[in-house]
Amino acid sequence: MILLCFCSVQLHAQISSVFNNSRPRSMSQRWELDTLTSGGTFVITPYKPIYILPLRWSSQPNDQPYSGNPAEGYIVPDDDAQKYNHLETKFQISFKVKVLQAIFGRYGDLWVAYTQKSHWQVYNQSLSRPFRETNYEPEVILNFNTNIKMFGFTNRMAGVSFNHQSNGRDMPLSRSWNRIIFHAGFERDNWQVYLRPWIRMADDDDDNPDIIRRIGNGDATVIYTMGKSVISFTGSTNFSFNSHFSGYAEASWSYRLFGNLKGYLQITHGYGETLIDYNNRQTTVGLGVSLVEWN
Repeated sequence: MILLCFCSVQLHAQISSVFNNSRPRSMSQRWELDTLTSGGTFVITPYKPIYILPLRWSSQPNDQPYSGNPAEGYIVPDDDAQKYNHLETKFQISFKVKVLQAIFGRYGDLWVAYTQKSHWQVYNQSLSRPFRETNYEPEVILNFNTNIKMFGFTNRMAGVSFNHQSNGRDMPLSRSWNRIIFHAGFERDNWQVYLRPWIRMADDDDDNPDIIRRIGNGDATVIYTMGKSVISFTGSTNFSFNSHFSGYAEASWSYRLFGNLKGYLQITHGYGETLIDYNNRQTTVGLGVSLVEWN
């Protein structure tokens, strides 16, 4: 009982430290890149933004998802097509934990991370308000502290990760893939830039063989902080500058209301907002609140 109480207090303290810091965080603070910002191992810290959008509208709900895999098991029969609402709720949770620090010449840290994004047809009474799609994304990240000046920015970090993403569903709606993701982070004044090229790992039972053609081999995230506002943009493309050009773009704006609670506006366009939508082109607009931002 004493041990359980102790663990509960420690967990509460860790979570409180995540949500109670309302000041913008630098890349060094977020990734503990020097001794002044290091919080030690096995402490829960933010990774990607944490938000809830009670109102999220889509121009093209994916009523009858299909896969690029030609196998018969991936075909959704017409009778099983769903009539989804254009309006639903979306939320995301994301955190990371450092498990090893000061490795590889004291410049490297090893992290494990988890991100979950869910789409809930809460306004769809005719379908009993189902969760339309949930994506699970565990990740192992090796990150290195750097300090390289280039093009007016400072390269503060670089590394590599193993990333798995899946929706945990059965055929014909199963979607998953594994990637080796390289990353680099840059800072300048109120700007932060993350670049992430990736290599997809081979999969014998490929749920989405043409996912790279739809969303590309990497993405870039740009964050700008201005007073109480944080503006971010994430984009990816397949770099096919012809009739096969495609990709994904996500823009968000958060404004601090009080404490760590922020109003949150998110707009997306293209392919791959979720795995089930990897080949469904749509435009979405979401409005809600966020608790954790990129910085």
